[in-house]
Amino acid sequence: MRPAFPEGKGVVARDNEYYETSFLPGRAFTSVADFNGQFHTWLEERANVRMHRTLRCRPSERLVADRAAMMALPPIHVDTTHHFAVRLPRDHFIRLGTCDYSVHPKAIGRIVDVRVDLTSVVATLNGDDVARHARCLAPHQTITDDVHVAARDALRKHPQHTPTLAVDVEVRGLASYDRIFAVATA
Repeated sequence: MRPAFPEGKGVVARDNEYYETSFLPGRAFTSVADFNGQFHTWLEERANVRMHRTLRCRPSERLVADRAAMMALPPIHVDTTHHFAVRLPRDHFIRLGTCDYSVHPKAIGRIVDVRVDLTSVVATLNGDDVARHARCLAPHQTITDDVHVAARDALRKHPQHTPTLAVDVEVRGLASYDRIFAVATA
């Protein structure tokens, strides 16, 4: 669809509205595969056999010709996973969309690498898994692992002091900054 083409956007929006009002009401899904299976069946049995007002035919009658005219997909594997790094906060949860996923508390305050796809959420710390959850597509959910909860409770009962880093840091007087930035002192 070309940019600044509101008519084309309306076509897509009307299709999505039709799916939302005709397919989604009253249905429940257990996974992405379940959603796709139900949607595919509904398209074949209901949506594609009705007479389409704009096309003036049934979409199922045009599917064979449309598929024949399509080009084959390129033979390259596209990585569809989302990768990011985040410093794990004190509550030891990472947020994806509106859902929170627990991470082992040993990673609190450290940078964890997170890999997300349609079926899983995996967080690693220095190459070791610190969280592995099934992806939840329902909004506003909190997904926890019993091992993470037990480790959190153990840390609350017996808090450990975080080790100080053995790094030499120069300590300067504030007057040296005044000289560096040429601030006049009274």
